[in-house]
Amino acid sequence: MSLYMTQFAYIPEAWKAFAKNPEDRSTVFRELIDRLGGQPLSFYYCFGEYDGVVIFEAPDEATATATIITAIAPGHLKATEKTVSITVEDTTEAMH
Repeated sequence: MSLYMTQFAYIPEAWKAFAKNPEDRSTVFRELIDRLGGQPLSFYYCFGEYDGVVIFEAPDEATATATIITAIAPGHLKATEKTVSITVEDTTEAMH
């Protein structure tokens, strides 16, 4: 499986709703990626241009893309950026 990192940013209304009713959004993502055949690895919140980052494995690019499309469909995200991540070992092998 390939490894993906996706950064995301919520719309202000989403933060307002979460503040009124806090919940663990990582469980929602974990259920989504499990359902689509991937493997969730980590979920972090951060401060800056993006509000958080998720790292997950997916069997292919189509599954990774479907995961992100499904995650943004409810409309509470204003931006996402998906990055394919490559292990040091695979990168070293590619350099040979």
